[in-house]
Amino acid sequence: MIVLLICTFGYSQEEAWIYFKDKPNSQYYLANPLQMLSQRALNRRAIQNIPLDLKDVPIHQPYIDQISTIAGITLKASSKWMNCLHVRGTQAVIQSARSLLFVDHISFANTTLNRNGKISSSSNHSALNKELETQVTYNYGTSANQIQMLNGNYLHQQNYTGAEKVIAVLDAGFPGVDSASPFQRLRTNNQILGGYNFVDRSTDYYAMNSHGTQVLSTMGGYVENQLIGTAPDASYYLFVTEDTTSETPLEESLWVEAAEMADKLGADIINSSLGYFHFNNPNHNYSYSNMDGNTAFSSRGANIAFSRGMIVVVSAGNSGDTSNVNIGAPADATFALTVGAVNATRNYASFSSIGPSYDGRVKPDVMAQGQFSVVAMPSGNIASNSGTSFSGPIIAGMIASFWQAFPNFTNARIVQLVKESSDRFTNPNAQYGYGIPNFQLALNNALENNQYNSEGYTVYPNPVNMEVIFSFTSNKISREISIYNSLGQEILNCNASNQLQLISMQSCENGLYFYKIASGNDTFTGKLIKK
Repeated sequence: MIVLLICTFGYSQEEAWIYFKDKPNSQYYLANPLQMLSQRALNRRAIQNIPLDLKDVPIHQPYIDQISTIAGITLKASSKWMNCLHVRGTQAVIQSARSLLFVDHISFANTTLNRNGKISSSSNHSALNKELETQVTYNYGTSANQIQMLNGNYLHQQNYTGAEKVIAVLDAGFPGVDSASPFQRLRTNNQILGGYNFVDRSTDYYAMNSHGTQVLSTMGGYVENQLIGTAPDASYYLFVTEDTTSETPLEESLWVEAAEMADKLGADIINSSLGYFHFNNPNHNYSYSNMDGNTAFSSRGANIAFSRGMIVVVSAGNSGDTSNVNIGAPADATFALTVGAVNATRNYASFSSIGPSYDGRVKPDVMAQGQFSVVAMPSGNIASNSGTSFSGPIIAGMIASFWQAFPNFTNARIVQLVKESSDRFTNPNAQYGYGIPNFQLALNNALENNQYNSEGYTVYPNPVNMEVIFSFTSNKISREISIYNSLGQEILNCNASNQLQLISMQSCENGLYFYKIASGNDTFTGKLIKK
């Protein structure tokens, strides 16, 4: 077990985000997209029919320059998606930036300063245990179980091993990846595409905490008869965003910076085995009520990443057996695929953080083996380790392998197929979410509908609360949507020619439903859950 003890005493410096009103040079960038994004990123957008927008445009550099001239303000991070800077300084100095005409608003990490402008009276600055790993044991077993549990071996047998897919790993460090034998195959085949150390602002990402090394090994590690990752042929970017010597809101901003770089470079999947709830300064802590999917800075970033066409896989957290059992950020994000942990026999691992999100959504989304997962250490030794830190990347790698089979599917469609294949899809709960995915079933379901050959579509949200949206990749004159109850009775029917068709299910009782889309000579079917 690695436990980092962090002591906190007093805080004269505040953390805040300064948001800007506009991006004056947006037209230039939108007309010259390669100034913002790589061709691979633009290709990902084109396949999923996602247009460029203002979030893609960089922050106006003169705004950054003017903020940097304010004495006492230190620039720590930035986000073009949110059009803001993360700064550090005294409350008074940071608030002085409000006088600048281009500043829209300022949000302090200490939310009491946003409400009434007064510093919190709380002085309960206690020691914080920061845990990234638990229960390390050198167990030279096999990684077969953590793949076979998901029927991932079936995908590998079909030669779907993550080739042509790119995963960005956001973590605490990757020592040994440049030298240890379990990563030799990645190095030989040039599957490590690069990376960045956001914490130290350096290109030395083969450093710091070994947590990222172990996480990467569950996806890209390769030692015959000991460890085969879930996406051994995927390519990887390695981003260090987590400072294990402290826990501050800055790490969320670094997380978003890395997600933006992943987008720019054309990554398909982001894997994050990191979570945020409690900080060194208790004034910065989140509450369960903040876990509503779109409040925490990193959760907002995860949602934007999804809107760019990436799949964001986030570990649920390891607080299930503590007094704070619920998921943190960005695991609560509306569009994150949040992964909890089970043991080798498919039973809930007691440490796995639970849901639902504060606003009642199913979290975690899915489960994978996170108790005694097989990993590689920086030395090259094969060991076992426990935590949702490992169930998350095990799923992320499987998604890369699955998406390889259907490269023209949208991220939303891939995520939905994975959820629908899970063993508790019709009866999710707070511990398991939708359960353990079956990637053979997901593959068969996708092939049966043959959507990538004729007409791609996405159905969301699913489960449905009030309304369900059918999103199509093309317009057609004739397309009929029917919804049936569990008895096979048609209860709703409409004709749709637009790319987006909204259907109200407000009057429907909670339960399982089926939909059918008749489009020309093609018919597509699927399941809906009304909650």
